[in-house]
Amino acid sequence: MSMRIGDESARTRAEWLDPVLASNETATPESRTEWKRARSRFAHHVPAMVGVGVLVVMTILCFVVVRFVPSPTDLHLRNAFEPPSSAHWFGTDELGRDSFSRVLHGGQVSLRIGLGVALLSTAIGVVIGALAGFYGGWFDGLLMRFTDLWIALPALPILAIAVSIGSVDLCPFGDLDLGGPLGMTLLLSLLLWGSVARVVRGATLSLRERDYVDAARAMGASNPRIIVRHVLPNCLGPIVVTATLVVAEAILVETTLSFLGFGIQPPTPSWGNLLSDSIGTVEDYWWLTVFPGLVIFLTVLAVNFVGDGLREALDPRRPVRL
Repeated sequence: MSMRIGDESARTRAEWLDPVLASNETATPESRTEWKRARSRFAHHVPAMVGVGVLVVMTILCFVVVRFVPSPTDLHLRNAFEPPSSAHWFGTDELGRDSFSRVLHGGQVSLRIGLGVALLSTAIGVVIGALAGFYGGWFDGLLMRFTDLWIALPALPILAIAVSIGSVDLCPFGDLDLGGPLGMTLLLSLLLWGSVARVVRGATLSLRERDYVDAARAMGASNPRIIVRHVLPNCLGPIVVTATLVVAEAILVETTLSFLGFGIQPPTPSWGNLLSDSIGTVEDYWWLTVFPGLVIFLTVLAVNFVGDGLREALDPRRPVRL
């Protein structure tokens, strides 16, 4: 009898300390169905499911099908400016290179940069936002004024100047080409973390006043443990939604820079420099502009649809559609 009372007491204390911990360890009926409801809301969000389908198809094309298409640098001058056909689905360019292959290889670069920027900028934003929201006071004011200043910086001119520098020597790590995929990922990540930080800071300000945070502090938990173990897991929803939207923003900024000639440089194809190379021939050879522009439009739209679906799915106030 005493053992049963002790187990019930431990279970109640776990539920009180952290709802996330309670959902995993105590598994009450309501907490067990929390994620099922979110999945159900997301599955019934038609635009989000369409967006997921488009992204899956785009990923398969750019990372699997691309292995079975001609090299994007193969020159066939006799086949220059061929319109779309069964032999060349997206036509050929002025050097006879297969445009379908170049679009897929360009998609590899753009998608990798978008995903890498989302992960790295989210990590930076989560750390700054969580520290500002949890500690508050002058520390919060200092970090948020720095974040506001960072958000106000003109991204495109700064990136253009940084890329024009070329390579930088990182000593033990070798040279880093700021205009290459890795350099672009790092530069964009350092400029796009501000929105994530503001979202995480707002969520942390609310969560730090909860009873389970006070209980954890009373039991001797350190501030870093409270942040990592009790605060951040409970604001996972806003973090995921914001990170998803950063992917679309990073793809657009990288494409714009490449279009202006400050991003990924030929012969490495990217969606931006494919558009830049074809802008002078759009009247006569429309396919060189239409297909890269179309995949950019579809990818960014799909990412935004998924972000909207996640926002609604992770909102517990919305009803579940049956």
